Amino acid sequence: MDPLQSAVDLVSASPWTYAVILAIAAIDALIPLVPSEATVISAGVLAGAGELHLALVIAAGAAGAYTGDTAAYWLGRRFEHRLEPRLFGGEKGARRKAWAQRMLARNGGPVIFGARFVPGGRTATTVTAGVVRMPWPLFATFAALAGIAWASYAALVGYVGGRAFRENLIWGLLVGFAFAALSYVVIEAVRRIRRRRSERHAPTVSGSAANEASPRTRTSSPNSKCSSRSPSKSRSSSARM
Repeated sequence: MDPLQSAVDLVSASPWTYAVILAIAAIDALIPLVPSEATVISAGVLAGAGELHLALVIAAGAAGAYTGDTAAYWLGRRFEHRLEPRLFGGEKGARRKAWAQRMLARNGGPVIFGARFVPGGRTATTVTAGVVRMPWPLFATFAALAGIAWASYAALVGYVGGRAFRENLIWGLLVGFAFAALSYVVIEAVRRIRRRRSERHAPTVSGSAANEASPRTRTSSPNSKCSSRSPSKSRSSSARM
């Protein structure tokens, strides 16, 4: 018997397959070393070949993603005082924290949603959201939407490959992984470009301090001139008397 077919039969017959998908997606949100995308894509390929149920694959992946993201959020919130010096230590760290607070306050939902599609970036974003105490209802809503969208995307990519290559699942896996890798490269490139633009236009602390200090200097200069002239005027008036 073909070893690949034996593995497929084992996975499709096991009642624990969906639980494994859920667990891997949850762990990957906390430890970004577990291949959650690859797991969901592979399960989608098997669903396309008729070995698994697509709806259950999406449900397991979404539930795992939501569980992991919310766990990362509450870890950041619970251990705020321990994590804050490591994440936002020093003057630069303080600026990063202020920037993160502004971004999450202004575009918190889209940031959480988009971070779900960036391996590694999702962990940093969800933990930071907990540290800066992003409102829980807002975080929970967008984390749930992001989990559903992410699981649907990964499972459907694999499903299309599995339907197209039902007789050769290896090709289905390769097509699914290639499409996912290409999507990741595009997302990462766009994210870096936007981050550089935001950092370029972000005001620095020293610059803002200088801007705040300059009006004081200008407003205080006339008083200083008046005070410097007052002694000479008093001496001249006393001499006349």
